[in-house]
Amino acid sequence: MLEFRIEGITVAGKPVQGLLEADTFRSAKRKASQLASQRKFKLVNVIPRATFQYKVQRGTEKPVIGQQKAFTRAEVEDALQKMGFRVLRIQKRLFNFKSKPPATEIVTFVRVSADLIRQKLPFNEILQLLVNDLENRTLREAVKDINMELKQGKDSEKTFIKHEAVLGRFAAHMLGLASKSGNMAEIYESTAKFLERQAQFKKDLKSALITPIVTLIVLFGAVIYYVAYIFPATAKLFVKFKIDLPPMTKATLAMSDFLVGNMFVIMLAIAIPIVLLVRFLMTERGRLLRDQYVWSIPVIGSLLQKTSIEIFCRVFYALYSGSGENIEVIRMAAEACGNKYMEAQVKNIAIPMMIQKGAGITEAFEQTGVFTRTAISRFHSGAETGTVKNTALQLAEYYEKETTYKMRNVIEFIQLWISMIIMIVLTALTVVSSETATIRPKNPAAGQVLELRIERPLT
Repeated sequence: MLEFRIEGITVAGKPVQGLLEADTFRSAKRKASQLASQRKFKLVNVIPRATFQYKVQRGTEKPVIGQQKAFTRAEVEDALQKMGFRVLRIQKRLFNFKSKPPATEIVTFVRVSADLIRQKLPFNEILQLLVNDLENRTLREAVKDINMELKQGKDSEKTFIKHEAVLGRFAAHMLGLASKSGNMAEIYESTAKFLERQAQFKKDLKSALITPIVTLIVLFGAVIYYVAYIFPATAKLFVKFKIDLPPMTKATLAMSDFLVGNMFVIMLAIAIPIVLLVRFLMTERGRLLRDQYVWSIPVIGSLLQKTSIEIFCRVFYALYSGSGENIEVIRMAAEACGNKYMEAQVKNIAIPMMIQKGAGITEAFEQTGVFTRTAISRFHSGAETGTVKNTALQLAEYYEKETTYKMRNVIEFIQLWISMIIMIVLTALTVVSSETATIRPKNPAAGQVLELRIERPLT
């Protein structure tokens, strides 16, 4: 989330100023316009918070080079002058592109934090140590901002969630809630454990699939080149001599002519839907539909659902207290689960049922349709015995073990299907190529064009 400052003038002519957060400048302007309409003031300006690079000097000391985030250049200059520096140069960084840090960096940050918290080190000192030691600039700047805002007394949940693009949605929610929970070390430990497992799975998946996928891409590229350019050179020789072609050879030649003649149209027909789909999936409704139907994917869909339930249960366990505030705990767990559809179902169905109708946790969760029968059964037992908190932990541990074991089978399943596709494509190429070798002229002399002309001398 980016931070923006809005400036305006009231009906009485008094200046007004405020801060808001948004994903983009366009979104910030829309929010600012809505706010101006509600509060009855004229919107004058929307200024994004930017990074300014500076070079300053104090007396005859060596010049100091650094950077500072602010809304305007004047703010940075004023702050440096108050600190006794002579400003030599201040310039706004034109390109502030931030790449997401590697998963290993985030895991290291959370793991080290968890270990130091258990050693009773103050949290602000932990963050300061990490700011000095983190290698990734994007993560280092995010941790620096978090540390600064927490020192200013800002809400820890909002502070961490503002950096969810860097930390990831799950980690940002969990770490943001840790300071409020009273069991900070346990939440950091659970977060680190889950992130380590997730990073290991992604690593294993990449190492297992990279060779087959690269092979598949190269194979399809070679097939297109063969069908479009190499095969026609041979097949059209037979057409030239009016030799009947076998069915597969004729179909392949027709496909080749179609590909070559409509290459640009085909590329557009492939690229445009992909671009439109990607843009749609970036919208709120697109993410909701994606997360709803991703659970329907054979084999891997159920594992993704159970992983979301595992995250939900871990957050629920870490924050559940048995008091009346647990509606907020359920909301936080839904937001952290990583699935927009599950979050929407819990917020729009389960929570209203519990608040308005006084439904129990089991009945409310069952009506959402996002929890497995096992999860509903366990929550039902926990509600009856008063051990809902421990039940959530048991479910999380159970699904962790199940998904970890089954993920290995999924990787092997994917490898098997990729190998089968490669085999089918190579077999088809072999059969088509072999068929051309069976082509024979109907007449042995059909391959020769002879013309005999007898001319009688004129007498």
